[in-house]
Amino acid sequence: MINLSITNIVLWVAFLLNLALGFLVYLKEPKRSVNISFSICTWALSGWILGVSMFFLFKDPTPRLFWARMTFFSASIIPSAFFYFSLIFPQEKRTITPSKILLIFSPALMFAIASLTKLMVHSARWDTLTMNYGVAHKFFSVYLLAGMFGGIFFLIKSYRNSVGLKRIQIKYCLSGLLIMTIFGISFNLIIPMISSSRFSYLGPVSSIIMVSFISYAIVRHRLMDINIVFKKGTTYVLLILLFLVPSAILIVIFQKLFFKEINYLFSVIILSLLFVVARLFHEIKPGAEKAVEYVLFRNKYDYRETLGKFGRAMVSILDLQSLSRRIIDTIAQTMGVEKASLFLLNEEKGGFVLKESRNVEMELPTPMLQKGDPLPHYLQRIEEIIVREELMKGAHIPELKKVVDQMSLLEAEVSIPLLSKGRLIGFINLSHKFNKDIYSHEDIELLTTLAFQTSIAIENARLYEDLKKSKSYMRRADRLASLGTLATGLAHEIRNPLVAIKTFTQLLPDRLDDEEFRNHFLNVASSEVDRISSLITELLDFAKPSEPKLELEDINSILDGMLLLISTETKKKEISVVKNYTPNLPLVKVDREQIKQVFLNILLNAIDATPIKGRISVTTRSFIKPHGEPYLQIEFTDTGCGIPPEHLEEIFTPFFSTKDKGSGLGLAICHQIIQDHNGYIDVESELNRGTSFYINLPLQEAYTKEKKEDFIREHREGFDSVESA
Repeated sequence: MINLSITNIVLWVAFLLNLALGFLVYLKEPKRSVNISFSICTWALSGWILGVSMFFLFKDPTPRLFWARMTFFSASIIPSAFFYFSLIFPQEKRTITPSKILLIFSPALMFAIASLTKLMVHSARWDTLTMNYGVAHKFFSVYLLAGMFGGIFFLIKSYRNSVGLKRIQIKYCLSGLLIMTIFGISFNLIIPMISSSRFSYLGPVSSIIMVSFISYAIVRHRLMDINIVFKKGTTYVLLILLFLVPSAILIVIFQKLFFKEINYLFSVIILSLLFVVARLFHEIKPGAEKAVEYVLFRNKYDYRETLGKFGRAMVSILDLQSLSRRIIDTIAQTMGVEKASLFLLNEEKGGFVLKESRNVEMELPTPMLQKGDPLPHYLQRIEEIIVREELMKGAHIPELKKVVDQMSLLEAEVSIPLLSKGRLIGFINLSHKFNKDIYSHEDIELLTTLAFQTSIAIENARLYEDLKKSKSYMRRADRLASLGTLATGLAHEIRNPLVAIKTFTQLLPDRLDDEEFRNHFLNVASSEVDRISSLITELLDFAKPSEPKLELEDINSILDGMLLLISTETKKKEISVVKNYTPNLPLVKVDREQIKQVFLNILLNAIDATPIKGRISVTTRSFIKPHGEPYLQIEFTDTGCGIPPEHLEEIFTPFFSTKDKGSGLGLAICHQIIQDHNGYIDVESELNRGTSFYINLPLQEAYTKEKKEDFIREHREGFDSVESA
């Protein structure tokens, strides 16, 4: 005889939900221990729920006794499976040997066999809904309590020792399992021992709460790596099932309890109202959330407001260094992170240079990452914020493992790409928060918006710097262009005293007897004539330079000759010279003698500025400017006294010199020669740290159109592979 009721319908819903959840987790990763143990646990729950449902369904003693025993058969597996799951969840951080696994599941096997005999249940009555338990039931009760609360203990321990996403995953899983455990033990173990089993269906029904918690964690927090199987439509279907089906069941139950009958039209109306409310909730949620956050969570609201205002204001900051510092300080302070760093693309150096950082002690050989390094390459390809903890789940994939390892070296928990026109121009790294909270979905959305605004601000600052450099180059060119006229007039003025000196020397024979006059005059006149003649020659050569005779030359070879020439001077001061040549550099069209003059001038200046036992390094490289122009760069870096910031714009001005005996024309002539080669010079300097000169020569003149295209393709291979991916 069958007794079909609302209780049985609810139990069947709980049975199907647990069964489906188990298959969903298992099919995603059928070889992963966490997924297997969780699936076994939910399938055992399904068997337990099915047994309870059948116990209420049948009135005949024989099938009722059978399903009572099947209830204990399934329940015997739950404690061992749950305990094993709690030991390895969420990242299988504990290694469980096969012998220990056998030890954990041996009680389950023992009690499962006992549950099929009179040792567990003697008989079951319909009228009083009671069971007569055997001698094994008391031991089973101890085993059940030990397994469930032991598992909860380990989950709580893991929760306290975890941070970020793992912490939130454990919280939701623990919450659902704890509620179900309390209900199950209360209504299916304690109450049946002292009264009837009339309310034993409440234990299995409580598993719906567990399924709801875990399903939410799957959708929102990527529990057990199965979020990717939830597409948008599937998510809506699941939420509707979790929301409308239980609501419909509760509506029917309450009608039966209070009105003794079921009105299906009324049920449909109530369900429709619930659906409308749920739909309107989505519309009014943003405003209500903002109001609640302002009243109850003022600090969180303030940090969002701060970041929002900063995102709108920083586009007006045009100094790149100030902007970088402001970005790092604001994000680190408002997001509550201890460490942060900002890397920006430097095309000339061919990589991402550390521009600003806070409390970061990264273990890198140099504060620069190449374009092809794992992290920049992955950020360019994926074009979205990445979280190290999420990538660790795919650490078995070589590419992701390299990205995770590099993020660890940079002490980065989150990496935020800065993109401009589909090109990675930099990225921001953030460490864990002080309070160990994860980066929530709202945090990621906010940082995504901020990254877009930051990219615009950085591009604006770079354009402004380029404009300043262009104006600086124009000012230099203007000063040098006017020097031709100045030099001609100055040469004429200097030659006048030379004529007087020459005339005076003609009178010298008449005063040969005056030894004092003769010696003094000869010394002074001779030195002055030499100095003035040299100055005139230098001025006229500079004012009216000849057209350079351009030929294809090997820059590395020319540099070797110049370094050999100055070797005597470097040995006097025990200065070490370091050569960092890029091999197989393309040939460039230059006037060999003029380029020698430039190199020699800069090297001699470096020797003068560098103290005893200092260092001078010479580096050559090729690079491509943003618009596709290939260039060759020669870098001269010394460890000397440096140039004061206020003098950096003046060092290329004629007659400006910081040396006691300098004419102030050396660097001006260097600038003119490089300009004649359609190149340009940059300089960076720090007081008491040293100075770097960058000579940039274009390669367009050295190649035909086809060769230029081959060169660009070769040097852009890494970047193009990122774009194509």
